[in-house]
Amino acid sequence: MQHSPLTLEALLVLDAIDQRGSFASAAEQLNKVPSAISYIVQKLEEQLGVTLFVRQGRRSVLTPAGLHLLEEGRKVLLAVGKLTEQTQTIAHGWEPKIRIAIDTIVDERKIFKACHAFLAEHENIELDFKEEVLNGTWEALIEDEVDLVIGASDPIPSQQGIRAKALTQYHSCFVAAPNHPLHTLKRKLAESDILKYKTVVVHDSSRNAIAKSSNIIEGSKHIYVSNLQQKICAIEVGMGVGFLPSEQIRAQIEAGSLKQLKLIKQVEPQQLNIAWKVINKGKALKALTACIENEFN
Repeated sequence: MQHSPLTLEALLVLDAIDQRGSFASAAEQLNKVPSAISYIVQKLEEQLGVTLFVRQGRRSVLTPAGLHLLEEGRKVLLAVGKLTEQTQTIAHGWEPKIRIAIDTIVDERKIFKACHAFLAEHENIELDFKEEVLNGTWEALIEDEVDLVIGASDPIPSQQGIRAKALTQYHSCFVAAPNHPLHTLKRKLAESDILKYKTVVVHDSSRNAIAKSSNIIEGSKHIYVSNLQQKICAIEVGMGVGFLPSEQIRAQIEAGSLKQLKLIKQVEPQQLNIAWKVINKGKALKALTACIENEFN
């Protein structure tokens, strides 16, 4: 690889000159003599074969080439600063990044509120979120695609090395758009009442495991969607009926865009878990898990 004339020192000098407006002021900011600043710029211009600054009155102004170098150089300086912080973080037993899978059924507001509190104390830690559904949530953890899963439903996989804790319970209700024909029955519904209508179902996101279903009306025709928000929208516009988490459709129920249907067969609440692999003993994961558990308790 050809040696580049660009150095971190040169990028810092360009940044200081642009911010302070002159070589002398930049020298003061960087605790250097003005001649040292001039030498660094002159040497960089010679090696690159471009002019980086021109004089406009008393100010040194970047040329288009100089401005491009500064803009891209600032990205490098930020990346180097971030790398330095992450290296120091790792040295003290803190992971630089936590990958998280959230099951679509969970109330994300509580999760992000907990994560916001965590980041306020640990701003150098990166959080990387992805959405999964049913067995896809467990699969992401088993195959090391993520470090933490939130909202994974029972049963907990039998694989050794997974640590899971109950996080919350999921209470569902059966709903339809307010103008759906099922509302005209004005009584508790049996499954046979529902079979002639389409039900909206969220696809299991697993790629290798056997797909799992939850609260399915067997025998009805299904409309499959990718996540909970799509399911809510599909039911709101009257495409079908289905089970939705009571807590997450409170606003739609109050606004009248969704209306609950009573069933003869009661639906039991489901346990949702937070889980990780026991080999992951990082301080960041431990602290984040505690924040999330506190938010749900």
